[in-house]
Amino acid sequence: MSKTANAAGATARPAPRKPVRPSSVVLKLIMAVSGVLLILFLYAHAAGNLKIFVGDEAFDHYAHWLRTIGTPLLPDAWFLWIQRIGLLVAILAHIYAATALTRRAKKARPVKYAHRPKVQGSYAARTMRWGGVIIVLFVIYHILDLTTHHLNPVKDAEHPSANVIGDFAPERWYVTLFYVVAVVAVGFHLRHGIFSAARTLGQQTKQGERRAKAIALVLAVVLVAMYLSVPFAVTTGLVG
Repeated sequence: MSKTANAAGATARPAPRKPVRPSSVVLKLIMAVSGVLLILFLYAHAAGNLKIFVGDEAFDHYAHWLRTIGTPLLPDAWFLWIQRIGLLVAILAHIYAATALTRRAKKARPVKYAHRPKVQGSYAARTMRWGGVIIVLFVIYHILDLTTHHLNPVKDAEHPSANVIGDFAPERWYVTLFYVVAVVAVGFHLRHGIFSAARTLGQQTKQGERRAKAIALVLAVVLVAMYLSVPFAVTTGLVG
């Protein structure tokens, strides 16, 4: 076979296909949808936590009721596992979309400026990455603490209220401190995320931005207050 035939055969080979990657619009949509799902869960979970102010019996009844949602259609605790898997998918999708968008933004600006003006961003915007890391670590700790009870000092499966009260006892101040840091990080993440989502959806006017900032701040503060009220009440002796 001649060299010309070999060259023709080489050129006839199909070029390798590039992997199909979602567009930036799709990634932003994934971030928005997964973020909304996580926010709804956070508020529902915080509302359930407040049952502890009604009494130990009410909180324990609520905790056990969660295991029976969907019965008899679903076996016991299946709803919780479906919820956990759904939340895991939402978290992974959120992280994937955020990481992909960040990498694309860096590739679009490969050459660093010799002198780049300082951008006046909010504290939440500048710490979104580290805030996300703190939140992920907190979720892992929270599961090992109050779900599997590996890190809980009480480990009482029949009385979840006892696990919460034992967790935030005054001598375990370091647990309360970590909880506060993580919840505040969630608040910053939520505030910046809601504002960014509003801008992504097309909100560009000055009045609209002020309204979006106000709504984001209120939602973040309310959520943080709901979550921190429980450990503060236990640590100070109002509950227990």
